Amino acid sequence: MREIDVKDMENIVRDLCIKANLYLGEDVISAFEKAEKKEASPVGKEIIKNLIKNAEIAKNEEMPICQDTGMAVFFVEVGQDVQLIGGNITKAINEGVRRGYKDGYLRKSVVKDPLIRENTKDNTPAIIYYDIVPGENIKITFAPKGFGSENMSKTKMLKPSDGVKGVIDFVTETVRAAGPNPCPPIVVGVGIGGTMDKAAVLAKKALTRPIGSYSEKEHLREIEEILIRKINNLGIGPQGLGGNTTALAVHVESFPTHIAGLPVAVNINCHATRHEEVIL
Repeated sequence: MREIDVKDMENIVRDLCIKANLYLGEDVISAFEKAEKKEASPVGKEIIKNLIKNAEIAKNEEMPICQDTGMAVFFVEVGQDVQLIGGNITKAINEGVRRGYKDGYLRKSVVKDPLIRENTKDNTPAIIYYDIVPGENIKITFAPKGFGSENMSKTKMLKPSDGVKGVIDFVTETVRAAGPNPCPPIVVGVGIGGTMDKAAVLAKKALTRPIGSYSEKEHLREIEEILIRKINNLGIGPQGLGGNTTALAVHVESFPTHIAGLPVAVNINCHATRHEEVIL
């Protein structure tokens, strides 16, 4: 049984919060560069160039990529052969968030109550999804979620008879309705199956996949390929000013579901698709 002191996680989470908000992943930069070459609109092409430049400035000047440094969302895989010592893991993660957003001068965007809108002033509490897995490691994936894109996300309970076409139509219409609001070019996470809440978590977790990756399930990969074509044919384009780069990627994840249901969730990320991970 391997022991891990949760106090060590505070520093790790602190650093993840700062790094994810200052340094855009190479997968996203590479996607920008490929999109810029393919973009047919001169305005769209210039916008993508500016997004690349913005990421370079953020990295060099150690400033946030976007002023909305998001709610702190974590996916934590805990090996069943790990013994956590020295405190409570959830408290340690939240302390890491508190320190990271303070030390990194990141905007604090969380309110204590959704109706009584008083700011917590430290961007806590974090949203944490735990999963128990085999092994003696802990994998922490951090994905700060801005709400320009989060507000454009949707969940729908389709009928089983709606099938693949129903899924594709719902995702495409969700992106069409979002228009320029989520700051395209976007990344689209799609969760299919489970229950209403499970589909939403699947869609959000799908956004942490590297851009350029595809589903290992052949039928889901086909859906990803169909959706990226349909979405990029909508003409929304970079920042909603027209073009053929509305989305950089579509990632689809699925889970078994009930015989009477077909839950589908669409979670959208803006062009600043931020995610960092570490394995302890």
